[in-house]
Amino acid sequence: MQTSDKTPAERAGRVAAPGEPAPTGIATQDWASASADPTYRAAVIDLLGALAYAELAAFERLAEDAKLAPSLADKAELASMASAEFHHFEQLRERLSAIDADPTAAMEPFAAALDAFHRQTAPSDWLEGLIKAYVGDSIASDFYREVAARLDADTRGLVLGVLEDSGHSSFAVEKVRAAIEADPRVGGRLALWARRLMGEALSQAQRVVAERDALSTMLVGGVADGFDLAEVGKMFSRITEAHTKRMAALGMAA
Repeated sequence: MQTSDKTPAERAGRVAAPGEPAPTGIATQDWASASADPTYRAAVIDLLGALAYAELAAFERLAEDAKLAPSLADKAELASMASAEFHHFEQLRERLSAIDADPTAAMEPFAAALDAFHRQTAPSDWLEGLIKAYVGDSIASDFYREVAARLDADTRGLVLGVLEDSGHSSFAVEKVRAAIEADPRVGGRLALWARRLMGEALSQAQRVVAERDALSTMLVGGVADGFDLAEVGKMFSRITEAHTKRMAALGMAA
């Protein structure tokens, strides 16, 4: 019998990022096999429900933020970003229906917390809106990508596809850097705003996990492989490190 020299992550169609454990077990299975475990199935429905509502809320927020745009071109760019978020929502809603889960019921447990997060972090101007789209949403995306590494191949492919950056990050970086160059005082205000977003976004991610038994069980090793409490701590450390790099790209300290 021939053996493969590929890692489990490569056989599953994804190579683990540096510092990230290679997927094993469930992460090498497809949905049909992995979903035989009712706890895993419930965790995935929770995850897709949370992500679907996050995408729907992002669509609403970006459409609203477009009103703050200083030019027609900027307004059109944010409208394009909002459209992409709604398309992601549609993909997740269709997937939930395909696995015999009610999309509305799957999203419902996360609506109040996510709505509260967006109320608490409502931008006061155009630049704060861009920082939220770039920093705040990226932190959430990092969290979902970390979780995706432990999912079955079918679900992982969907989640990673939904989280793909369509080039909107470069738009935000360009606009924010130009504003700071024009008025360096803007940088200090936006750095404080980004720190606040960081704290709120991490707290939100932790609440999403803590309030849903199936999802928290999966993340601390009850279902998915290699994700114990120590690994959860490492995960949030990686998310914080990625945030620091994003702030550097904006020309600001984290």
